[in-house]
Amino acid sequence: MRLENQSNVSEFLLLGLPIRPEQQGVFFVLFLGMYLTTVLGNLLIILLIRLDSRLHTPMYFFLSHLAFTDIAFSSVTVPKMLMNMHTKYKSIPYAGCISQTYFFIFFADLDSFLITSMAYDRYVAICHPLHYTIIMSQSICVMLVAGSWVITCACALLHTLLLARLSFCADHTIPHFFCDLAALLEMSCSDTSLNQLVIFTAGLTAIMLPFLCIMVSYGHIGATILKVPSTKGICKALSTCGSHLSVVTLYYGAIIGLYFLPSSNNTNDKNIIASLMYTVVTPMLNPFIYSLRNKDMKGALRKLLSKKTYSFN
Repeated sequence: MRLENQSNVSEFLLLGLPIRPEQQGVFFVLFLGMYLTTVLGNLLIILLIRLDSRLHTPMYFFLSHLAFTDIAFSSVTVPKMLMNMHTKYKSIPYAGCISQTYFFIFFADLDSFLITSMAYDRYVAICHPLHYTIIMSQSICVMLVAGSWVITCACALLHTLLLARLSFCADHTIPHFFCDLAALLEMSCSDTSLNQLVIFTAGLTAIMLPFLCIMVSYGHIGATILKVPSTKGICKALSTCGSHLSVVTLYYGAIIGLYFLPSSNNTNDKNIIASLMYTVVTPMLNPFIYSLRNKDMKGALRKLLSKKTYSFN
């Protein structure tokens, strides 16, 4: 598809975060620390799952892919945001903006599908424990992850191709810290009705449908637990599902509140804060949630640290 608008726009201007100039330094250090925590924490999860054979199970297979996706998702927007805060050079080339939009949509949707796969895994483990190894075979897990990559790649590519055909007005200022698709459509001088239709249908497919599948899965899990209301069963369910439910609440809560529950009281600043929640805060909290609430991960970490201590001695 020919990029018709390259002739009338070469770059966009990102306004960034709604903070005062004297606060730039403090927030730069804060977000840099959060980004480094995200990268190192999720890399640690991948390393632990890779090294500990006890974690070579479907749940941790999905978790390792989620950890990688969280690193990539944050890396799409945060480094550019930090560079803009540090250098005050807030422009982004047209090609860079389109690319950022593509990868943002891609990894955001991939996060959604991976979280859904993890919910399905918990559903099978609790509701059909005797058939767990058959249902959640290695081939099925690989197919779920591969299917997630293919679907999200196609979805992001569709959004990007439709965006690339648009022309933009004289004002190339984006009131955000990254190239948000909704903000770009508002700047366009072309007819965006097709883009809006695709956003609605793709949003239902990539966000709301997975969210409903997660809710149905945990509904069945809750019903199964209530059939045998023992303290031991409830504790086991909470230990295996609690961390995942925390991630679901953080991730989908921010996205649904921002994109699917519009309010006349919502300002652009509130939208930016909501975007920060699921692009910066949630990927940073995931390693803590899965490490602190998961005895298998804590055991793998203690095992790794004990090996390191022994080797130094």
